[in-house]
Amino acid sequence: MQRTELLTYIDDLLKPHQVKDYCPNGLQVAGNEHVKKIVTGVTACQALLDAAVAANADTVLVHHGYFWKGENPCITGIKRARLTTLLTHNINLLAYHLPLDVHPEIGNNAQLAEVLEITVTEVSPDGLIYAGELSQSLSAPALSTLLQDKLKRAPQLISGHNREIKRIAWCTGAAQDYLEAALAYNVDAFISGEVSERTFHLAKEYGINYYAAGHHATERFGIQALGEVLAEKFAVEVEFIDIDNPV
Repeated sequence: MQRTELLTYIDDLLKPHQVKDYCPNGLQVAGNEHVKKIVTGVTACQALLDAAVAANADTVLVHHGYFWKGENPCITGIKRARLTTLLTHNINLLAYHLPLDVHPEIGNNAQLAEVLEITVTEVSPDGLIYAGELSQSLSAPALSTLLQDKLKRAPQLISGHNREIKRIAWCTGAAQDYLEAALAYNVDAFISGEVSERTFHLAKEYGINYYAAGHHATERFGIQALGEVLAEKFAVEVEFIDIDNPV
């Protein structure tokens, strides 16, 4: 498959041009023009790049890539080492950040709903906040157990109330600052990836249970779903490699 064909298909699917983001989406580092083996992962860290080299991949496709707004643009240190790995082995780096969060079918938020078996009832206009209902009400500890079972990571729970949880809002990744916006959906709990010091006080004072389930853990599923779509669409091998991260 030609790289241009792959990029055109993903751009048509995720429509990154419609999303205002903190980084460039799409082809971030150009490598081989012919794509035969894609390694997918959450973050383009050095460990994932090394695993891609070992797997003889010509393309790495991730949720968290490079060239974030506000970062030092100089090619030194870790950035130089990562780019050297990609360029030396002629590997493409493709990254899709917010477009992969908000996609209504394979996006991280939509995929988390499937994993947790939540019926989606509302989505914010920008697609970043989802709200929905569990099939049955759960206690705060029981929801913690469900998250741990499905995400393979114990969430951090800030308990703002003791009532049963039925309605939930969520936003994967570093979404602690969406807590107040999520309250508009009349929910009993909010799930995100990360948590900040201020989140504790907000959750307590608003009376909402807050679950920090892990940035990495909540964003494993979108990139896997995208990889599965590509493997089915094209005659290309796709392998998801999970470089675990406790955050």
